[in-house]
This record gives sequence, structure tokens and C-alpha cells, in this order.
Amino acid sequence: MKRRRFLTSLGLIAALPGLISTQAFAQSDKYPSSLLYSQPVKVAEGVYAAIGATQGPSYENSGHNNNMVFVIGERGVLVFNAGASYLVAKALHDEIKKHTNKPILYMVAENGDLHATTGNHYWKQQGAELIAHQDAVRVFETNKHAYLESTTRVTREKADGTKMVSFDRTFDSSLDLDLGGITAQVRWLGSAHVPGDISIILAERNVVLAGDIAFHERLLNVLPETDTLGWVQTWQEFAKLARDKIIVPGHGSVTRFEQVNRYTHDYLVYMHQQVRELIEQGGGLADASKIDQTQFSHLNTFEELAAINASRIFAALEFE
Repeated sequence: MKRRRFLTSLGLIAALPGLISTQAFAQSDKYPSSLLYSQPVKVAEGVYAAIGATQGPSYENSGHNNNMVFVIGERGVLVFNAGASYLVAKALHDEIKKHTNKPILYMVAENGDLHATTGNHYWKQQGAELIAHQDAVRVFETNKHAYLESTTRVTREKADGTKMVSFDRTFDSSLDLDLGGITAQVRWLGSAHVPGDISIILAERNVVLAGDIAFHERLLNVLPETDTLGWVQTWQEFAKLARDKIIVPGHGSVTRFEQVNRYTHDYLVYMHQQVRELIEQGGGLADASKIDQTQFSHLNTFEELAAINASRIFAALEFE
């Protein structure tokens, strides 16, 4: 497996995708009776996904702009992503109780972002073991106070009860969690969107919980700490596990490999090619924003992210 890189940046706190900003994007809430953006959908037997808004976090969507998943086994339940606040976490648990009264055994965070970790306190109260990759925990510990300030500022009273609680267990590359009749294979596959991105393979259900390794309905965002070259290499490992499975991405609806391959791997490869051609032609950073990305313009967040992505990829490749 490739060497793991823990990337840091002075712009980390301002740029992390889970970090709530004052910028809100209009998108109708699909589940007004709950703080969840949408009612969980059944992915496979015992696997349910609450699909978050594919726009930025806001008061209207309660900060639920990522996917939260629960997996029900014979012994108990695994939750994938803690949620952006105590009350968002509780809203997911309310949905879990409609399907089972089994205990919450584990809460696994896809990375160290706000919407994956800020609801930790609620799950800890339920007796869950809180688990994340060691790099994700470093990100969380660095940014947890900013996370709390941000979720409180934007979601106001919806952040009531939220406290920052650290993780119980970390791992380096792999971890298997027995839920009873189903095993959650938690895997770090290499550098990707942010430090500590992981996926979970549910082989008995033919499902992969991809996390932020895979995007399709919204344009992926390249952050100061994103290793896009490493992401393409990591994708080869991801493809081996996910090609024939049902995929729950970090954002957007449940899908298949062909979709996330087009809008994650193919997008990154295309941008690398375009940036390298620009550099060979003597172009500079100011020219990067002019790269033609119209084939991806139908994706949510395209207007906000396309030019930023191009500039950051240029900066990363300029001296390779």
C-alpha cells in the first residue's frame, strides 16, 4: 500500500468541506418533520442511508449536507458519520428506532470533517464506540473548537446540546467490526479528499460506503490539503473493492461505480491533463480558471468550486 501522507495547511480550518460557513445555498428540505435533510432510504437488507443536501450547509438543512448511514446486524448497529450536531445525530437515531431497538455498537467517521464528527457526543451517550482513522482524529482535534463555533453560528438553536467529544479508537489501514451476521470492513485505501478518508465494505450486502473518496451529484472540491495525484492512485484500490457493488457516496444519492468513476476519477484525470497542457504552453495560475470544465457544469456546487479546483490543481502540479 502506498505511503500515507498527512497533509497540513494554514488554510485548513477555513477550507474543510465539513466546516460550516455563513454562505448558504438554497435547496428545499425534503423531510420537514426532521432535522435530517431527507428520510433514510433502504440500500440493502439492514442498510439505510440518510442522504444529505448536495449544497453547502445552512440553517435550512440543519448542517445535514453529507450522507449518514446505519447498518443493522444481529448484535447491534453501526452508524457511519456522527452528524453536524447533537440534534442531527438524535434525528438519525430516531429513524434507527423505527427499524430496530438493538444497541448502537459503533460510530465510524468517514474522515475528520465537521459533519462526520460534531455529533460524537450524542453517540457516546448511547454507548457507541467512536472510531476514526488516526489522521482523521488529528484533523478533528485541530479543528473541533472551530467546528462547534461554526455549527452554532449557522444552525443556531439546532446546535443545542452539541459538545465536542473525542474518539475512542483509531486505526492505521484496516479494521473489521462484527455486527453479527455482517462484518463492516473499515479500510483506509490511501490519500484522497482529506486526510483520513475511509470506506466501509459490507460484503454480505454487496454495498460499499465510500465516504468522501467518491463523488457524483456535486462537484468534488479540491482543498489545500487534498492530494489529487494520490487520490487517482487510491482510486485503483477503491475500484477493486467497489466496481460491482452498490455505492453510498459521501454526498449524493445511492449509485453505481460507473457514476462515481466518471465524476471522481475521470474528473481528476481530465483536470490533471488540462493543467499539464496549460503548464507546457507557458500558462500561469491566472489561466487555470479558464480551463473548460463545461462537461461537469450540471453538477451541484460547480459554480462555486470549478475555478478554485483548477487553481489548486495547478498549484500542486506546477513544480512536479
